[in-house]
Amino acid sequence: MKILALAYALVLLLPLVVTADETSQPNFIVFLTDDQGWGDLGCYGHPIIQSPNLDQFASEGMRFTQCYAGCSVCSPSRSAILTGRTPYRNGVWRWIPGGSIYHLRESEITITSLLKSRGYETCHAGKWHLNGKFNSDEQPQPDDHGYDHWLATQNNAAPNHMNPTNYVRNREAVGRMEGPSAVIAANEAINWLKRREKSDTPFFITVWTHEPHLPIESAPKYMKHYADIEDEGIRQHHGNITQLDDAFGKLMTAVDEMGYRDNTFVFFTSDNGPEGKGTSGRTRGSTGGLRGRKRATHEGGIRVPGIVRWPGKIKAGSVSDTPIIGSDVFPTICNVVGIPLPDDRTIDGTSLLPLFAGKPLEREQPLYWRNHLAPTQFRVGMRIGDWKIIGSDDLTSFELYNIEKDWQETTNVAAEFPDKFAELRAKLIEHDAAVLKEGPDWWKLDKPRNRGGKKSVEPRAGKDSTGDFDVVLGADVSSSDFGYSMSPKTEGLAFQKLDQPITKSATIRLKYRSVPKSGTTRNGALVIASKPTNKDSFKIGTAIGMNQHVAFTGGWGNVGSAAAKRAKFQPEDTFEIEVQLNVAKGTGSATVNGSSFKFSLPPDLKSIDYVGFYAKATSTEFSTPVVE
Repeated sequence: MKILALAYALVLLLPLVVTADETSQPNFIVFLTDDQGWGDLGCYGHPIIQSPNLDQFASEGMRFTQCYAGCSVCSPSRSAILTGRTPYRNGVWRWIPGGSIYHLRESEITITSLLKSRGYETCHAGKWHLNGKFNSDEQPQPDDHGYDHWLATQNNAAPNHMNPTNYVRNREAVGRMEGPSAVIAANEAINWLKRREKSDTPFFITVWTHEPHLPIESAPKYMKHYADIEDEGIRQHHGNITQLDDAFGKLMTAVDEMGYRDNTFVFFTSDNGPEGKGTSGRTRGSTGGLRGRKRATHEGGIRVPGIVRWPGKIKAGSVSDTPIIGSDVFPTICNVVGIPLPDDRTIDGTSLLPLFAGKPLEREQPLYWRNHLAPTQFRVGMRIGDWKIIGSDDLTSFELYNIEKDWQETTNVAAEFPDKFAELRAKLIEHDAAVLKEGPDWWKLDKPRNRGGKKSVEPRAGKDSTGDFDVVLGADVSSSDFGYSMSPKTEGLAFQKLDQPITKSATIRLKYRSVPKSGTTRNGALVIASKPTNKDSFKIGTAIGMNQHVAFTGGWGNVGSAAAKRAKFQPEDTFEIEVQLNVAKGTGSATVNGSSFKFSLPPDLKSIDYVGFYAKATSTEFSTPVVE
């Protein structure tokens, strides 16, 4: 396969014959939002949200009523757009935690690199989230995937969407940038367009907003439309949609003013459904009545807004109910430009050009989803025509729906249509096996644990220069003025064995702080365990870069799985945590700098024999844990 891929790349690099039509090759813009629900725009029926620019855009192109993301979480959906391949094939099988080994491999062929080989200039602005080691030579960065210019963050805007401090431009940290993150990203693309020396050179731009992903923060001018709503969470969320709508409008206005409108293909969509339960806080995204939300394999987790405009090629104001998916972007652009699809790998998407011409689509590969964070019994899905089958992680239990008749997935009709059920069950099992076989088996490193969690590779043994710890993993522990210091490259833990195991109840106190300039992955946690291993230990602390206090079992990939509490603090704060444990009942609570939350202990944690501290990919200082 590597030889075929190299041969394919060499063909693309051969000198091309310049034709009279070459300078008229269309431009492309893919505008992607984060956690925006299917019902989160006026043109999709939301009764309150103000989205004038996208509503106008929908009237100028084609609006899809059944547009799907490649996955119900973010990183995989992004990988599907750039490669045309379902995420478990291209390796981006999960959302990517900072510092993890997962990334979009250089062996994957992106639409950006294909267009660049055809003379296109390329730009990315906004969220990236396709590697764990962001802005590092250890993993591919946007320029390794064909981007000439990029301004990006690894995952979320920090500390939130207003005045973010974690943008990186072409491998150089930018520092604090003023304004809403989506507007910053749109302006970056606009300024890049204005600076180009040859305005007749075709371009490819991806603008991927952080909005409306947590931590949501909206500028007051966007929330003023919702001033009569008492709930601050609703005002913030709806303002966030209006905020990204304004960013989109600014970019479209610039495209018009620079004369690119008529020759530019623009696709707007979201990476997955809305976060949270939709009933509290700022996670008020709408699924438009669909079942499930972000992380779900049901429609609310994967069906998203989808609008495309290409003047003269797509009928203005048209609406299509044909199911499409994010992986269709890759083959569609290839078809438009005349680039042959790679023949050394499976391309899951299909070109949408027949649809624009009023013809039906023919798919070689079915619409398919697998999400490691979906409930175990609903982890895999496939849709063929009007029929959709959902299966458990091990493909032993299934549900069948007719989406045309039951778009809210209220009734499992497997028993009513046994022949169709047997047919789709067999196809799903076969297709799932083929997908898992083709991609890298990174997902095998994380096996299901309690409540669907994941475990990571056990860290190497570390050193303890203080003599105070019985087991140290993943880092070296040294003394500091604060107490102890640890700077793990991945995950680091230090355990002290208790004289008497805790089997009933106890209170544990710890102080911790992240060292300044230690990156956006800052964190620290108290760790408790019956055995001094990463996979078996339970952590309670703060994911500083995520603006949350958290509790979780095992590796960082499970962060927040037992508890996650939004909180306000500064990255340089000192955190004081007090943890109340009732091991006999399997419950606990924690208070961190006045912010309290509850959690359940792992079912197999019957005694606490070790206490200590934990950090992931950051320099953190700790005090001595105090057990009472």
